[in-house]
Amino acid sequence: QVQLVEAGGGLVQAGGSLRLSCAASGRTFSIYAMGWFRQTPGKEREFVAADNWSGKSQDYADSVKGRFTISRDNAKNTVYLQMNNLNPGDTAVYYCGLRAGPIASMSPDEFDYWGQGTRVTVYS
Repeated sequence: QVQLVEAGGGLVQAGGSLRLSCAASGRTFSIYAMGWFRQTPGKEREFVAADNWSGKSQDYADSVKGRFTISRDNAKNTVYLQMNNLNPGDTAVYYCGLRAGPIASMSPDEFDYWGQGTRVTVYS
């Protein structure tokens, strides 16, 4: 079984920054892709960013392009999400997902494991 633990959420003023982290432990796969999604009450889980195993190919939702950066440290089994210039529309619970295999996806249905989520609240 794989455990994912997110950290780094919190309360931040609009224009500010946060850095989320997600550490994988347990039965970690030798090759896996990682992604970040977010969810607000009453809405489906929304794609934010994803990173292939190689770390050389990232995808971003249009709403976060230029503001968010996904990165990973495979030696630490950890993925990060640097979030800059936050706005109230970014308020959500953020989840990291792990997908076995080298290629990431923008669909939450294609991820195999999830963390418990970390809440991000942006106030104006």
